[in-house]
Amino acid sequence: MRVPITVGVRCIRGPSPQEHTTTPKVSKETTEKVVDVPPAEDRSSNLDGYTANFVTIKISHDLAPMLASLPGGNCSCPHWGYVFKGKMIVRYDDREEVILAGDAFSMSPGHAPEAEAGTEFVMFSPTDELEATEAAIMAGMAHMAAADES
Repeated sequence: MRVPITVGVRCIRGPSPQEHTTTPKVSKETTEKVVDVPPAEDRSSNLDGYTANFVTIKISHDLAPMLASLPGGNCSCPHWGYVFKGKMIVRYDDREEVILAGDAFSMSPGHAPEAEAGTEFVMFSPTDELEATEAAIMAGMAHMAAADES
C-alpha cells in the first residue's frame, strides 16, 4: 500500500520584467579604484558586498611581514579567484600551497600569500573583511617604512 507524502514547496520567483535589476559586474578596465604601488597594481570595485580585485604583481613580494599585526599574524579574510599568469605561494600554519596560472583558488582565513613578479589574478572577497585586512596591511607598511628610516 502506498501512502501519499506531502512535501512543502516554497516557490521563489525572480523579478518580473518590470522589476528587472542590473547584475553587478566589472572588468579590469572599468574598476572604480586603482592603487598602483611599487609591488603591485590593484584595480577593484564593490559588487553587492563583495570586492573584485584585478591584481598585477610588479615586484615579487611576500605579504607575511605586513600581515604580522593581524590576529595570528595571518589574513583572516577569505578569498576566491583565478590566476591568469604567474605563481602564488600561500602559507598556512600547517601547510604551504602553490597556485599557478590556470588555477582557480579558495583561500581560507589564516593565510599569508606571496606572489612572483608578473603574476596576474582576479580575486573576490567579502568587502567588510577585506577593508579591515587592507587597513592592517597599510599600517604594517607604514611601520616597516618607519623602521627602515630609523
